[in-house]
Amino acid sequence: MEQLSLFGNTNDLTSPLASRMRPESLENYIGQKHLLGKGKVLRQILEKDQVSSMIFWGPPGVGKTTLARIIAHHTKAAFVDFSAVTSGIKEIKEIMKQAENDRMMGMKTIVFVDEIHRFNKAQQDAFLPFVEKGSIVLIGATTENPSFEVNSALLSRCKVFVLEALKKDDLVELLERTLTDRKGFGNNQVRMELSLIEVIAAFANGDARTALNTLEMAVLNGEMQSDGSIVVTKQTVEQCIGKKTLLYDKNGEEHYNLISALHKSMRNSDPNAAVYWLARMLEAGEDPLYVARRLVRFASEDIGMADSQALTVAVSAYQACHFNGMPECDVNLAHAVVYLSMAPKSNALYVGYGKAREDASHMLSEPVPLQIRNGVTELMRDLHYGEGYQYAHDNTEKITNMECLPDAVRDRKYYEPTTQGREAEVKARLEEIEEKKRQMK
Repeated sequence: MEQLSLFGNTNDLTSPLASRMRPESLENYIGQKHLLGKGKVLRQILEKDQVSSMIFWGPPGVGKTTLARIIAHHTKAAFVDFSAVTSGIKEIKEIMKQAENDRMMGMKTIVFVDEIHRFNKAQQDAFLPFVEKGSIVLIGATTENPSFEVNSALLSRCKVFVLEALKKDDLVELLERTLTDRKGFGNNQVRMELSLIEVIAAFANGDARTALNTLEMAVLNGEMQSDGSIVVTKQTVEQCIGKKTLLYDKNGEEHYNLISALHKSMRNSDPNAAVYWLARMLEAGEDPLYVARRLVRFASEDIGMADSQALTVAVSAYQACHFNGMPECDVNLAHAVVYLSMAPKSNALYVGYGKAREDASHMLSEPVPLQIRNGVTELMRDLHYGEGYQYAHDNTEKITNMECLPDAVRDRKYYEPTTQGREAEVKARLEEIEEKKRQMK
């Protein structure tokens, strides 16, 4: 337990970089736009000074503690920093007594509990009466689901805000600011290519603390030049993150070359090549969600009805990337890539939609046939809307010979199934349907 000034001495250049660069206002706070953007719920709470007890749930290094301190500063409250690891019920009661006295004097106290999920039930219950009376505003931070880790009685008195892992662009912004900010390395002349900053941002995987610690290590181990400047090289960054930085420009030709190689290897049913190109992309720092989106597209474009389960596998891989993030989601993507490589292939959906799109783009004013219009008003019915409509469920075969295409494309066939995989069954079913319609005519 520690009662602090709001931010301590952040200008002390001997303290860790992550501590020095801790923002002191919302204007300098990076990330969490879904909560703190203009008009968003948490921003409005702060602007109206209606702060109540809350819990921040999110992965490490996304700014939970920093946000709590900014809130305390914004509301001009006393800020008490609790650690669930080192504080017990005795310490809780002591600070609650002080908070109650301060409340009587008109002073608000914010108690921040880091890793609140580590408090046992008795410790959590000790906060309850003081939260209920308003003696304190409790802000808890946790990396675990509070539904399971925080007592229901305490949880019901707190608003839960979900903090998201920082995006790569957020971390790049933070690192660039650190190199120029006097609290960071602004007093030094640090020369570092943007591509190396992006490598560190990708390596940090949404964690600002990891990003800053890695940058600090890279700068401190940079090459000192005769003019006093510091050059951070690719080799230095590789040593700090413990991995090679591969040739990869996400906005250039190599980006498209590699995704093309992955796509065409899967299309060619070559799982070894596909897994290799997947690894090339991920190890170079590609966003796994980008890869996952391409797999979702591939599942319908190159497999389609030959194995409809392919789309389910691809979407599941995308969700797994959201749940796990890198590096854990690499095997989820490998699972999907191998499945898609080995699945039977059909581009019938891709070709069929292309034909339909071409016709539709040239016939945007082609009228909908009257029989399949919805005659919901008397005027519409007078104009023969819905006249001649045949309800498929009225027939034993659940099929009618009603025409659903406009006259201009009446005889066009867009979807022509192949005999690959399960699409052979689809082809047989479609032929059966077409034959029954011919017989009805």
